Amino acid sequence: MAWLRSIWLRGNRFGLAGFLAAGLLALSFSAGVIADERPSAPDLTVHEWGTFTAIAGSDGRAMNWVPWRAPEDLPQFVEHIEGVSPKAGLQGTIRMETPVMYFYSPRDIRVSARVSFSKGVITEWYPHATHVQAGLDPRSRDLGRVKSDGAITWKNVVVSPNLAGEFRREEDWNHYYAARETASAALRVKAPSGEQQEKFLFYRGVSAAPLPITGTQTANGQLLVTNLGDGPIPEMVLFERRGARVGYRFVHAPAAETNIAPPVLNGSVDALCEDLERTLVEQGLYADEAHAMVNTWRDSWFEEGSRLIYIVPRNFVDTILPLTLEPKPGQVVRVFVGRLEIVTPATENAVQTALRDRDEATLKKYDRFLGPILQLWDEKHPESRQ
Repeated sequence: MAWLRSIWLRGNRFGLAGFLAAGLLALSFSAGVIADERPSAPDLTVHEWGTFTAIAGSDGRAMNWVPWRAPEDLPQFVEHIEGVSPKAGLQGTIRMETPVMYFYSPRDIRVSARVSFSKGVITEWYPHATHVQAGLDPRSRDLGRVKSDGAITWKNVVVSPNLAGEFRREEDWNHYYAARETASAALRVKAPSGEQQEKFLFYRGVSAAPLPITGTQTANGQLLVTNLGDGPIPEMVLFERRGARVGYRFVHAPAAETNIAPPVLNGSVDALCEDLERTLVEQGLYADEAHAMVNTWRDSWFEEGSRLIYIVPRNFVDTILPLTLEPKPGQVVRVFVGRLEIVTPATENAVQTALRDRDEATLKKYDRFLGPILQLWDEKHPESRQ
């Protein structure tokens, strides 16, 4: 190669040391050129939002539960993990719910995206993915035993800003469709059944990773929230619902340790939704994206019980859920909301009363959290197991 011959000639003038020095300089220059020539698209913008759902154990940390069973809240066309019994479920700490990735570009452009999930697996996705890496031992339901991090890859996704889009839709309404109500570009992906079109890349997953936060109930009825991570938590809100009565308490820029008093149940869900949308916009989402996110999870976030809702620190999101995009966008915004379910004495008593009275309507309000609620009750009342 010409550049190597040039180095050799210069090295002959200054001896072996000169040759090595010239070679290192050339290699450094070459590496710099390669780094500068990585594919990039300054006019491409990517925004993503999602939810991490967990339950606080008696020590305030995310407890082990069954965060995944066969999904009943998604359209039938959404693809899902295979080889896991839907009835058995998967055991872990975090249910990652409905991350959606929006793309904005003034021109048609092909992109690739890869997301991996620390100590987790990807369980559902749409449109069709090029590759889904399970990482799960099919003989075990325990996510703590995953052999490798789960991952999902989409290659050759065509971002088409001028395409009206023909998005699949089933007859019955599904909260999945709320995420489409944005100005993001339509996406086209090739699948075995033909081309699929969607407004976003969608995926879900479960993990056994620890959270960067704990929520411990104190003797005086407050919630002690501790930030275990490196990054600050921008905003949090303690929410409670008992029947038709709701209340919430916002805490802006909380300290590393923050005590939150129980909210007074004199609020409204509509007002809370407006406040949350403003918070999401402050974190970088567009207004229509924030509205789509709140509309998607309105029924779930504000159901019966108590929970801490907080903005997940960006550095935690990037660590537990690293994202690689090619070409490199000019801007990437990732806003995740954490939901930490708090099993208060009021919740425990409501469930125990419903069990005694065989009140299925009340028990259904707690649905997927019933197992952990009963587990925490047993830990506090070992005599009840006799």
